[in-house]
Amino acid sequence: PDQALLEMLRRFDLAWEYGPCTGESPRPPLPRSPPILGPADPGPAAGITRLQRWERAQALGLSPPGPVRDALLEHRDNAEVTY
Repeated sequence: PDQALLEMLRRFDLAWEYGPCTGESPRPPLPRSPPILGPADPGPAAGITRLQRWERAQALGLSPPGPVRDALLEHRDNAEVTY
């Protein structure tokens, strides 16, 4: 993907008006010395894809930008764009 596309997605990621980038409520506080996670363990709260976040924002009436959705659908097989 070109730099303009990645910049548009970065701005979407940073825009709090479309909700958090996680699929769960705020994370519980971590213990003082967190356990060591295995390579397949995503941690206490795994994130969601950009498309899932876009769809959640749309369902909540937050009017996420249409070009972001279009780009996510066009590049759905590219992890650099999807997450």
